[in-house]
Order: sequence, then C-alpha cells, then structure tokens
Amino acid sequence: MRIVKETNIDFMSGSFVAGLLSAGLILAGVISMVMNGGPKLSIDFKGGTMVAVNFTEPVDINEIRSAMTDVSLDGQSFDFSKEEIKHFGDESNVAIRLASLKNEPPQFSQRVADKIAEVYPELVPKDRKDFILSMEKVGPKVGAELSGDAVLAIFSALALILAYISIRFEFKYAVGAIAALTHDVMITLGVFSLLGYEISLAVIAAFLTIVGYSLNDTIVIFDRVRENVKGLKSANFRSVINQSINESLSRTIVTSVTTFLVVLILFLVGGEVIHSFAFAMIVGVIVGTYSSIFVASPVVIKMAKEN
Repeated sequence: MRIVKETNIDFMSGSFVAGLLSAGLILAGVISMVMNGGPKLSIDFKGGTMVAVNFTEPVDINEIRSAMTDVSLDGQSFDFSKEEIKHFGDESNVAIRLASLKNEPPQFSQRVADKIAEVYPELVPKDRKDFILSMEKVGPKVGAELSGDAVLAIFSALALILAYISIRFEFKYAVGAIAALTHDVMITLGVFSLLGYEISLAVIAAFLTIVGYSLNDTIVIFDRVRENVKGLKSANFRSVINQSINESLSRTIVTSVTTFLVVLILFLVGGEVIHSFAFAMIVGVIVGTYSSIFVASPVVIKMAKEN
C-alpha cells in the first residue's frame, strides 16, 4: 500500500531556491561559530569535572544554581551558576559539569558535591554513599585527543562512503552523496551553535547516525535513478532524476515520518541524558530528507552536464 499516490512533481525546478536556503542556513551557522570562537564543546572534549548526586525527593534546579553562584574553596571564589547544571533520570537526580580550572583545589569533585548537599541537607540520603552517584574527571589532554578522534571518525566515514559509492555507482553519485552529508552535518552543527547547545560525544554519535540515515535515503534515490537511466534512454537526465524522486517519494516520507516520531518521543520523554542526541537526530532527519532531494540530486545533474 502506497501512503503517497503517484506524483509528478518537478523537484529540480526548485533546486536553485533550495540551494539559496541551504547556503543561508550554513552561513548563519558558520557566522555563529566564528563569533563564539567555534562550536560549544562539552567537558568530553575540553576537559572538566562531572558530579552526579541523588536526593531522596525532587529538588528545584534553580535553587541549586543560585547556591553555586558564589562558592569559596581554599580562599578562591568561583561562580558555577553558568555551568551545565541539570536533572537526569528524574528530578531527584542532579548533574553538574564544570570546565577545567587552572588552579583546581584538592578534592574538588567531593567538595562540589558537598556544596550541592548544603542546599537541601534534609533530602540527602543517610548513607552518604547513596548521595554521590558518580564523579568523573576528563583532563584537557584527553579532551583534545577525543576531539581529534571525533573529527577523524567523521572524515573517515565520509572518505569510505566516497570510495564505496564511486565503486558501486559512479563518481558523480559519490560527489552528490558527500555534498548532501556534509550539508547535513554543517547545518546540524550550525543549529547547535545558534542555540548554544554543547557538542558532546553523544552528539558526535548523532552526527554519524545522521550521516548513515541521510546516505540511506540518497542511495535509494540513486538506485532508482540508475534503473531508470537504463529503461528511459530517450529521456534527459534531469527528467530521469525527477521521475526517480517521485517514484521513491512514498518510501522516503514513510521512513522520515516514522524515524522523526521516534526521535521526537526520545526528545520529549527520554530525559536530559539523551536530550542533545535526540535533538541532533530531529534536525538531522529533517535536513537529511531534504538534502537527499535538493542537494544530492542537483549536484549529480551538474556533474553529468560537465561530463
């Protein structure tokens, strides 16, 4: 059963407007990153401390944030109110992520946990071991290595995709696919920068998932194009592309809608832990579906004309 009946939409007639829209979104993201000194990286990449605690009842995160405005440790005064402080799991659990400090006091993580406990002392579990769920520290050097590994993972994936599609299809299809994937990652990264969201390891995992999702959509269309090129030898290449997209439209919509609904539910009820991952996926599903039609296909047409 086809969700969308047979269509005959001239998608390629809107490729110029779509190109302007994409260029505008990418430019806005790049400007935002330049003004902010690059993407906003989490402690996974820039190093820092993460403390997670558990109260016996739900607590107000704003009260904890206010208490972290002026924290005195060994004669030093710190303002942690602007750091990442949020609930996770439920409202009785609190996590705080702090950037690396040049002159970090001894037993820093433990003392931060003690400061949080002072906000709601009556809600701290009797057994102190039940209060502190975890304390993690990432050094700046480790963070820099993780940053390098994350960039390497993305570029390695793109390089392997370029090689595979060049062999499986033709080089022009590979260039179209890489253009679409780069477009998707750049726009998602730009949206994160514009909204002030941090880039964590979970978000990098989302980027790689977006690459796979978008590629799947693009390959389905390209496979149909290859079949139609053989069957419609008298038609021009632009018409073949349009027909192939129309023939794949029902499948594209079904896949996109079902995937979007899943990640939307994760975003709404999945909790703070996967909030950034789910948000990246929401943006990626929308942009990936769009780029399969309005980025990958026009690039293939352009390269076919040049050849």
